[in-house]
Amino acid sequence: MRVELALAMLMTITVLTIVTAQQEDQQPPPPMLPEEEVGGCSRTFFSSLVQLIPCRAAVAPFSPIPPSESCCAAVVTLGRPCLCLLANGPPLSGIDRSMALQLPQRCSANFPPCDVIH
Repeated sequence: MRVELALAMLMTITVLTIVTAQQEDQQPPPPMLPEEEVGGCSRTFFSSLVQLIPCRAAVAPFSPIPPSESCCAAVVTLGRPCLCLLANGPPLSGIDRSMALQLPQRCSANFPPCDVIH
């Protein structure tokens, strides 16, 4: 229970840090890009990230926790284009990118792997 609470707090702090940094730079939040610019994803980076909150325990560094049913449902709902948008986004504290990239396989979503541009 404490680990889940700590992970929830870490995810919240990460999102708030990104939002605060944008506000300090006096930049508006990133616009929602047309679908063809993000490979078919009709969501913003932040809305895609929020959709995957149920997966936070499964993608924490060194986590032995498998993705939950709600996590896998979120992965399938979000779809490959939005997962790839996240994979190519800025690094997030408390998220193991390689574990996150394994979510489709671990959830039996059968998406092809994302092309990571970094």
